[in-house]
Amino acid sequence: MKRMIAFGAVGVAAVFLAGTAFMVLRGEDDAYASCRSSQVAGGDIGGPFELVNGAGETVTDADVISEPALIYFGYTSCPDVCPLDVDRNAAATEILDERGQSITPVFITVDPARDTPEVVGDFAEVMHPRMVGLTGSPEQVKAASQAYRTYYKAHPADENGEYLVDHSTFSYLVMPEEGVVDFFRREVRPEQMAESIGCFLDQS
Repeated sequence: MKRMIAFGAVGVAAVFLAGTAFMVLRGEDDAYASCRSSQVAGGDIGGPFELVNGAGETVTDADVISEPALIYFGYTSCPDVCPLDVDRNAAATEILDERGQSITPVFITVDPARDTPEVVGDFAEVMHPRMVGLTGSPEQVKAASQAYRTYYKAHPADENGEYLVDHSTFSYLVMPEEGVVDFFRREVRPEQMAESIGCFLDQS
C-alpha cells in the first residue's frame, strides 16, 4: 500500500551522490558475493551513532540495528526525493514481510533544526509501522552522516523561513555485528530491493 505524504516544501531539491567513496572491493571470502549489487566494504562505511528517536529517547546504533536495517538519510520537508525514496524502502520492507523476512527501515534526518523527535516520529509512522525516525543535535546528525559518508547542505531560507537541503540519496543495508553490506541507488525498484535484501537475509 502506498503512503501519501503531506510533509511538503517549495522548490525542487538538488541531489548529490558521492558514489566514488563506496567502490571498495571485498575479498574472495565474501559470503554475500552472490547477493551484492555493489562493491562495498562494510568496514569503510557506517559506524556508531547516537541520535534521538520519535519518543525523545537517546538511542545508539546498537539499539536501532538489532536486526538487519535499511537506513536512509533525508528530511521530512523534502518536496519530492525523500518521500519517494522512503516510500520505496517501506514498500520493499512490506514485500519482505509477506515473505516472512524482517528488516527495520530507518530514517535519519539531515535537517535537525526542523525535524524534531515528534516530526520524525510522525513521518516514520506514516511510512511504515516499524520504521524508526531519528534526529538529534546538529553535531549528532553530522557525526552519523560522516560515518555513512553522506552529503547534505542546507540552502539559505526564503522570506517565509522555508529552505531546501541538498543531500545524497543512497539507502544502506546494515547487518548487526557486520555493518553496511550493500547500498541501493534511487532507481532500484521495491521488488528488486526486496529480492536483493532477501538474498542477504538467507545467507546470514
